[in-house]
Amino acid sequence: MSVDTDPTAPAPTTGPIRDRLNAWLLGAAEREMHRNYGRRKRELFADLPPELIEIGPGAGANFRYYRLGTRVIGFEPNRALHDRLRRAAERHGIQLDLRGHGAESLDLPDASADAVVATLVLCTVPDPRKVLAEVHRVLRPGGRLLFIEHVAAPAGTALRAIQRIVRRPWRWISEGCCVDRDTAAALAEARFGSLHVERFGLTTPLLPVVPHIAGEAVR
Repeated sequence: MSVDTDPTAPAPTTGPIRDRLNAWLLGAAEREMHRNYGRRKRELFADLPPELIEIGPGAGANFRYYRLGTRVIGFEPNRALHDRLRRAAERHGIQLDLRGHGAESLDLPDASADAVVATLVLCTVPDPRKVLAEVHRVLRPGGRLLFIEHVAAPAGTALRAIQRIVRRPWRWISEGCCVDRDTAAALAEARFGSLHVERFGLTTPLLPVVPHIAGEAVR
């Protein structure tokens, strides 16, 4: 099973206008994201360690769910989000070590982290397999990747057809977000010792992003 249903699609270009637009959209959507994911995040993040890695933290929507004083090493390539991230960290009592590049290359030692958080980001990275390989590398044995991601609908369904129709304009507008990416397959193909995946759907008029997965992968 392929991770991307359209591997020939051109990589999206980024620019200051689109970066700022996406930064604004992420900030504006935080309340809706809390409504949609809040309960699940509280459960998933209940026993996080005092230091963790977050890839693609966006506008800091997860910070409210971390314990006061948590140190977060955040990898966020959209620099238009950095001021928002710093303000969110200050508001929620998070110690933020912000890195301005993507997760394809995590400048951290092997087996140095107990937890990595990825929410609504593996749909966007250009090479999810490479990112997951880096996550595996930096996790200690027994370390966990905690994730929530929207994913491809089942093959042959009307919803999958809708995803295929909108994927190119959606990808262009949303900094490379691939609405029909099979992230569950990418996780299954990675070299984690155990993997727990729960499938769920959102109640939202945005049909392409209704199907979701959440869970943890343990090194």
